[in-house]
Amino acid sequence: MLSAIDQDRIAEAVTKAEEGSSGEIVCALAGEVSTYREVPLAWAAAVTLAVPPIALALGVQPLTAGGGGLWMIAQASAVEWQLTLALGLYAAMQIVLFLIVALVVHVPAVRRVLTPRTLKAHRVAKAAQHQFAAVSARAVGSDTGVLIFVALEDRQVQVLADAAIHQKCGDAVWEEAAQAIRGAMRAGKDPTGGIVEAIAICGAALREHFPSSEPHAHAFSPRPMEV
Repeated sequence: MLSAIDQDRIAEAVTKAEEGSSGEIVCALAGEVSTYREVPLAWAAAVTLAVPPIALALGVQPLTAGGGGLWMIAQASAVEWQLTLALGLYAAMQIVLFLIVALVVHVPAVRRVLTPRTLKAHRVAKAAQHQFAAVSARAVGSDTGVLIFVALEDRQVQVLADAAIHQKCGDAVWEEAAQAIRGAMRAGKDPTGGIVEAIAICGAALREHFPSSEPHAHAFSPRPMEV
C-alpha cells in the first residue's frame, strides 16, 4: 500500500513520538475495509426503477409504426397483443439496465466514487474498532495506547485511544490528528506526510499527560501494520 520509504518514515516518526512517554502509538493501514457489494445493486435498482418512467414521460414510446409515431391498432384483439408486447419490452429494458449499471458500478474505480461517504465512514469506524480491540488484547496492562487507522482507498481515518489517555485529552487531539491525514488525502498528496504529522500530534499528547524518563518495552513494532 505504501512504499518501503514511506513505511520507514512512519516508523521513524512513531519511534520519535514515543520517546519521553509511557504510551505507545500503533499505525494500521488498510486499502478498503469492505467490498461494498450492496452499492452496485443499489445503483442498479435505482436506475432501473427511475429511467423507464422518465423515458416514457419524455415521450419515448416502445411501440411505434413507421415514421408516424402512432400505434397501429386495428381491432380489440390487437390491443391486448400490443399491451403484452409493451410490458415485455418495458421489463426487458429494466433487466438490461440493471445488468449494465450493476456491472459498471462494480468496477472498483467507479464504485469508490459512487459509494456514499457516510457508508464508508461507518465501515471504517467498525473496522477500526475491531483492530483496536485486537491491539488492546495484545497490550495487556497498558491503558495509554493510541491507534491510528487509515483506510487509504476509502480515504477515511479513525484515531482511537485507550481510556486513560482519552480521559486526559478528550476528542480534540484525536480529531486534530485525523484531520491532518484527511487534509493530506483531500489535497491529492501522498498521505504519508499527514500520517507523520498525526503521529507527532499524538506523541505530544502522550508526553504531556504520561511523561516517562525510563525506556520501556513496546508490544508493537513502530512500523505500520497492513490489515
